[in-house]
Amino acid sequence: MFVPGAVADAPPAPDDFCLVVDGRRLMRMPDGGFPRVRDLPEGLDHVVLGTLDGVTVWAAAGERGDVGQWRSWPALAGDLGEPLASLAGRALQVITWRRTHQYCGACTTKLDDVPGEHARRCPACELYVPMQLSPAVLVAIRRGDELLLVRHSYGPTELWALVAGFLEAGESLEQAVHREVREEVGLELGELTYFGSQPWAMSGPGVVLAGFTAECADPHAEPVIDGRELTQARWFPLDALPAELPPAYSISRWLIDAALKQRA
Repeated sequence: MFVPGAVADAPPAPDDFCLVVDGRRLMRMPDGGFPRVRDLPEGLDHVVLGTLDGVTVWAAAGERGDVGQWRSWPALAGDLGEPLASLAGRALQVITWRRTHQYCGACTTKLDDVPGEHARRCPACELYVPMQLSPAVLVAIRRGDELLLVRHSYGPTELWALVAGFLEAGESLEQAVHREVREEVGLELGELTYFGSQPWAMSGPGVVLAGFTAECADPHAEPVIDGRELTQARWFPLDALPAELPPAYSISRWLIDAALKQRA
């Protein structure tokens, strides 16, 4: 079990695991495992991620070299499964946030770390800069025994996925679902049911997805795509879903699988 945290009882020990991040890639050792502190060059800035089965796990920014093999986070997470996929995603999020939040946005002074938190503070003007989260929503829309799937104009464009989008200021999760569905496919929904959530580093540092299920309010309505974010939208019978679905480690796939189980 992986438990996120920002406090460590002791400095990194040689046998502790350390996930090294370079851009959107993470280092793996030749045996397929994550490197340990002893495997890495000295002088890295180790940042605690939490504990894995009670053992402290660290992250650090690195550069691709001869120490290990480098893999993209989506490919890595697909192989790892939970809880290691969540651990790898947290490493990517924390290191990316630290790289992109080094200076105060108010007075440009270099920020200091806040002990015991993934946060920084400006020593000049006292601006507090926590690791911001970016909430987003996605929804599995049913029409009887059919499921609405869409193809996006960005990202993995070959996949059939779910309607999704980021919250706007002053908006609730539920309001965001209804707005995104109206904007992207022109449909109205019935009552929403909360499904679950997942940190999602693929969309950027701090992104958290909240998943919902809903029935289409009109049993005869057809989707009308917005033409910007979506290229296709179709109702698929639950017994004839396409093969190009989101990966098994994603909440999007969990929602689709849950719809299949409900039908069964």
